[in-house]
Amino acid sequence: MTPSLRVRVSWLGDVIHDVILSPARDYTLGEDGADFVMPAEVLGRQRLQLVRVRRGRVVIGVALDDKPCIVPTEADPSDASVGFFEMKLGQRFAQSFGDFVVDVEVEPRTRSPVRRFFVRLTGLGYFGSSLSLSAGVLGSAAHFAPPPEELAEEAEREQIVLMQHYLRASAEREVQPGGGNRGGGGKLALGESDGRGERGRHGAKGKSSGSGETLARARALADAQEFGALGLVSASLGSEPGSARGELWGLEDGRDLEGGNSGERESGDDFADHGVNPVVDPKQDRFSTFAVDVDTGSYFFVKRRLEEGALPPLAAVRPEEMLNAFDYGYPGPEDAPGDAPFLVHLDAAPSPFEPGRHFLRVAVQGRRVPPSARPPLHLTYLVDTSGSMQGPDRIGLVQHSLRLLTRELRASDSVALCTYAGGVRELLPPTPAANQVAILRAIDQLDAGGSTAMASGIQLAYALAARAQRPGHESRVVVLSDGDANVGPMRPDQLLALIEAQRRQGITLSTVGFGRGNYRDSTMERLADAGDGNYSYVGSERDAERVFGASVQGMLHVIARDVKIQVEMDPSVVREYRLIGYENRDVADGDYRKDEVDGGEIGSGHSVTALYDLVFSRAGVSPVKVSLRHKPAAGGPGARALESEVRMSPERVFQSFEQMPPSFRFGVSVAAFAEVLRGSPRALGWSLERVSELSRAAHDGLPERRELSALVDVADQLRRN
Repeated sequence: MTPSLRVRVSWLGDVIHDVILSPARDYTLGEDGADFVMPAEVLGRQRLQLVRVRRGRVVIGVALDDKPCIVPTEADPSDASVGFFEMKLGQRFAQSFGDFVVDVEVEPRTRSPVRRFFVRLTGLGYFGSSLSLSAGVLGSAAHFAPPPEELAEEAEREQIVLMQHYLRASAEREVQPGGGNRGGGGKLALGESDGRGERGRHGAKGKSSGSGETLARARALADAQEFGALGLVSASLGSEPGSARGELWGLEDGRDLEGGNSGERESGDDFADHGVNPVVDPKQDRFSTFAVDVDTGSYFFVKRRLEEGALPPLAAVRPEEMLNAFDYGYPGPEDAPGDAPFLVHLDAAPSPFEPGRHFLRVAVQGRRVPPSARPPLHLTYLVDTSGSMQGPDRIGLVQHSLRLLTRELRASDSVALCTYAGGVRELLPPTPAANQVAILRAIDQLDAGGSTAMASGIQLAYALAARAQRPGHESRVVVLSDGDANVGPMRPDQLLALIEAQRRQGITLSTVGFGRGNYRDSTMERLADAGDGNYSYVGSERDAERVFGASVQGMLHVIARDVKIQVEMDPSVVREYRLIGYENRDVADGDYRKDEVDGGEIGSGHSVTALYDLVFSRAGVSPVKVSLRHKPAAGGPGARALESEVRMSPERVFQSFEQMPPSFRFGVSVAAFAEVLRGSPRALGWSLERVSELSRAAHDGLPERRELSALVDVADQLRRN
């Protein structure tokens, strides 16, 4: 029986094309009608038949030259075809074509045929200039290549758009190697202070400390985006490592500040790029371990940017926060026997994007505790009133949000309010929530102006929270800010250590972000993670009503702390897997049962959704086992951790994506939207047009889901333009 064939194409280390052919068939490279389109500068209008299949035998075409570009593998020489090597089951072969590497693997035949999936590079001929040195090598092999019996269809515009977006992603993620000394007025964060007051530039005249090719690639990509093929040809003329410009000026210009601090960052939103999870072979690593995350900040920031008519920065998009911004209506443990804090749901279905692949959903629904049944809560509002918070979309939204939050409290709760700018100020001591008039009057007094002493403000907030703390009650600090911190006595590590120490004393910390243009997303997320709280973002009154309305009970009552999830893949059933998102929530497999390693928290009614993109090698067997570890919230920070385990039933692997419930299909559309927006190289074939179709077919008329469909359409149009 003819086996299956897997073909992967990588460009500069990134997989840009991955296809499974079952049964194996001929496979060509080239420009006109080839299975994988390479620039005309490499092969002209000829095609190289990389794979030939005859009577169940798979043979590989190789380049014969004085300088062959063959990566030695296990393929066996064949006398049947000069210039070809025969491949047996389980063997792999790789051949490099300039910056491209084509990897071919012969695999056992899958149960059902897998249609082709490929991303064409038609229209991106400017790649060829960087590969021109390979033309002679490929040309020597081209005469072995008879044209295929049928030409592939013409490339679609959407595929070209996807590849262009991938190029933008590669350029934006590029790490430039210039290693010059930071000027005295360089970057400051979280109130870091430096005695130097000199003016300088980041990386001024720094000698390149990394590969010149790395910087040359980023520059070439940028030129190609702006000027097309001519831009890349111009950028690629310098082939020596020294042609990469290592003496570039940096982006940050330090300026003297009153009070002796060394510098202040230029305006511009700040995000930490955590990369994209790799594909994992379960034979090498069967465990996927991560801390839960119920943050939603990424979704609301992305939403704001799209509503303003601009695509978000790649690093602003975190798929887990996009996923967990929606309510999927999972059944909870309320009606089940016992008092378990959550219920686990596992199911899988074929991918609507790539034949031969599946999406696995791991969902955890927290117990929905009635507000009347939760313990008393003591909140301390810490509001950033610095100059950067001026404006109705900042301090105005803060006031609107706090009014909404205050109205959700019970008479047994309490509220304190303090602010920070150049200094700190206590506006309201711990006050019973029943005294709404006093609390709302203090909120009305908020205004913005001055510098930003975040660390001092957090110290004051903890002092107020400690005054209200009671045994058996919950205590939480809520920081409302744009995340900017330019004055203060504490280094970032000292501030985070303070927050972690207070968490161990039973005072948690959540953050709510506001503003844009100088927004510090990475700061706000780190503070919430250290404080065992959750991170949200508010860009409009509608966002505030969503965050502090029906969804607020999860913030007000924690039901489980230090929650970690470990998913065990069966290597005999799962060929490969990839967790979508949660890159910054990764936990080492060996740390799963180490309770000193922090997890996440789950509040009343919170749900956590994780999606895996995977390939099954066989059906009818349970593919995964899920283990959850948590500390009961009622036991305090020192409570003993509990562990539970759920094995997925084979019946929960469905045969059709369309037969899945709307919640599953909508969740897949959200994750796919995030993957495309952040330029994931694993989502090159996932068109936003298809994502829009999926979300519209699954929104069930719910306003929040319909909102996402509209955002997908906006993003699709922006990318095409």
